[in-house]
Amino acid sequence: MHLVRPFAGLRPAPSRAAAVAAPPYDVLSTEEARMRAAGKPWSFLHISKPEIDLPAGTNPYAAEVYAKAAENLKTMLAEGILARDAEPCYYVYRLIMGTHVQTGLVAAASVADYDANRIRKHEFTRPDKEDDRVRQIEALNAQTGPVLLAYPDAKEVDDILAQASAALPDADVTADDGIRHSLWAIRDRGMLDKLTAAFDVMPALYIADGHHRSAAASRVAAARKAANPGHSGEEGYNYFLSVIFPHHQMKIMDYNRVITDLNGLDAPEFLRRVCEKFSVQTSDVPVKPGKPREFGLYLTDQWYRLEIRPELVPAADPVARLDVSLLQDNLIAPVLGIGDPRRDKRIDFVGGIRGLPELEKRVDSGEMAAAFALFPTGMEDLMAVADAGEVMPPKSTWFEPKLADGLVSHVLD
Repeated sequence: MHLVRPFAGLRPAPSRAAAVAAPPYDVLSTEEARMRAAGKPWSFLHISKPEIDLPAGTNPYAAEVYAKAAENLKTMLAEGILARDAEPCYYVYRLIMGTHVQTGLVAAASVADYDANRIRKHEFTRPDKEDDRVRQIEALNAQTGPVLLAYPDAKEVDDILAQASAALPDADVTADDGIRHSLWAIRDRGMLDKLTAAFDVMPALYIADGHHRSAAASRVAAARKAANPGHSGEEGYNYFLSVIFPHHQMKIMDYNRVITDLNGLDAPEFLRRVCEKFSVQTSDVPVKPGKPREFGLYLTDQWYRLEIRPELVPAADPVARLDVSLLQDNLIAPVLGIGDPRRDKRIDFVGGIRGLPELEKRVDSGEMAAAFALFPTGMEDLMAVADAGEVMPPKSTWFEPKLADGLVSHVLD
């Protein structure tokens, strides 16, 4: 089996891409999705968030929700809004957000290589979220939410993608948030074979986002394999929908922390405790960390710049040396008493796309007592954790820009 392979994608018909493309299913609440899809009968939200077409208050995990997704997909096929390519293709996917550009490959990635950890993970998954994706895949007989992957340095792949995307795109959509999504189908047999061979020699791919989608694909594949006495390994269910970018092009933003209270300490005593492991300087301007091991702290209308003492940074442990771990292990747990940030209600997380003003707003409103701004986790750090078979702390990475749902789906037959 190949690490990745081309597939006959299910895509919007020509001129329909803008009407179909939608934000990822997991970044919108049901009500947000309902508003975004209002007056847009062909929005992919009708497939990815089908509860919006059912009465308000419907459980999004109810059986009728998955049935509605299948019904909506059938309608969009019957109306010619979506159509499947006649032959297997790879697809070039380009994202442009401001001055940031990243160009990757849409491919079907091997479930066997995921199971063998050649497609490497860095997060725990939740069974309920896996169950949801399994039900969605089974209802549609398709994977509609791509897994975001990264590949290590591979100039040959970069060059082929650049060549394939030199022509006018097959789909070109600028979303409501200003992010541009462009797609090109690669049908040339020589290019297809070169890409497959180039990925086959890669030691690993890395999941950036989509751990529940890939885990669900693995579960579906195992169930279908067990039920198929003629299983060959070539069936569509042995692969999952992915978009794979060069790791050096991917953009990780900061993932910041806000805390409800100071664990019974007043501000001066809290700062005294912080000084035990960090150097602390006041700042007249908001502190957006400019390097690893540096942190911003917003407390009682004042910004502070923190730097952890160098001797506290472990050299060999890829998880413990992450900035999110250093802050957690040296301040949030011992000083603020939050030992399990995954479950503790006293901590919340703010994606860097919202900026430092959001941190100030949460504290100034009285909702939170303190906010911490972090330097973004690096892709090399993520890859080192995955290579070690370890797991990142919760809310370590915030990837932007986000992929769109609906531009390409992978049918499992």
